[in-house]
Amino acid sequence: MQFRNFKMVSYVVYGRGSFNQLDEILAPQRKGDAPMIFLVDHFFEGKPLINRIPTREKDTIIYADVTNEPKTKQVDALAQQLKSEFGTVSGIIGIGGGSTMDLAKAVALMMTNPGSSAEYQGWDLVKYPGVYKAGIPTLSGTGAEVSRTTVLTGPIRKLGMNSDFTPFDQIVLDPELTKNAPVNQRFYTGMDCYIHCIESLQGTYLNEFSKSYGEKALQLCQDIFLEKNEWDDSCDDKLMMASYAGGMSIAYSQVGVAHAVSYGLSYLLGTKHGIGNCIVMNHLHEFYPEGVDVFKRMVDKNKVDIPTGICKGLSDDQFETMMNVSLGMKPLWENALGKDWQKIMTRDKLRALYEKL
Repeated sequence: MQFRNFKMVSYVVYGRGSFNQLDEILAPQRKGDAPMIFLVDHFFEGKPLINRIPTREKDTIIYADVTNEPKTKQVDALAQQLKSEFGTVSGIIGIGGGSTMDLAKAVALMMTNPGSSAEYQGWDLVKYPGVYKAGIPTLSGTGAEVSRTTVLTGPIRKLGMNSDFTPFDQIVLDPELTKNAPVNQRFYTGMDCYIHCIESLQGTYLNEFSKSYGEKALQLCQDIFLEKNEWDDSCDDKLMMASYAGGMSIAYSQVGVAHAVSYGLSYLLGTKHGIGNCIVMNHLHEFYPEGVDVFKRMVDKNKVDIPTGICKGLSDDQFETMMNVSLGMKPLWENALGKDWQKIMTRDKLRALYEKL
């Protein structure tokens, strides 16, 4: 039997105020006068965090428009802009939510790999290590800070650049940075963590490595979204660690039905990842009965509205597009339903599921 020898994040710093160590952390990674590029979620433009970023000389802050999730053409344009302007860079530092961190990982890879990022959507297609990259989450839940993928919407699919070259070289986990996150956004992103723990823990790929991390992340999510009556600093601390542990749980496992179906929504309708997972999870009682029951209790307790009817009025061609994207996520379906997953999740069954959303 061949066990996967997977790459993890090289360095991790955790703690309130750890963002203040960023200059010291980056100093050894600087190469001559090649700049560090800080790719920052546009949410922070004009906010106090920007003044705390330790820029030196040619260092540049670029605001990432993550109104929509990252696209391959956005990645390619950013990488080309940096190559044209600077030739090379010392590193790419992603500061923001999961979309910003995915964008940072992808741009770092495309600084050294030829062609378009669309050519590397899949498993182990990236040819060369990227430039140095660090991830600093300002939202917790996606696990993007520890994953070996960077999820991108390309010309024909929504799929990650999954490779051993993708993980960050450094992550800075400072719960203070998540303090003022919008309430609904915080919930949807937290639910991304909860949902991928449910999918991992009930998947056919599960082993004790994944289980250990997944169970801890699940417990933390339940502490935060079911047991707590008011949000406080301890919730930010716990959710940041739930995100990390949840991301680690997938290293030897995989996500499942909710993610596979939500990829179709995102590709066709531009539905954001966290909210897309919530929309789908609402209808997955057949696959994850206990997980869905708890999810609905969390939604009620936190007084969050999950959109409905988003597929109403779509054409047959549009449903076909979503189904093609979803059914292309073979490892997710196999983890959820086993080797014979195609006999269980037929096109007719998937169409009926999309029609409910």
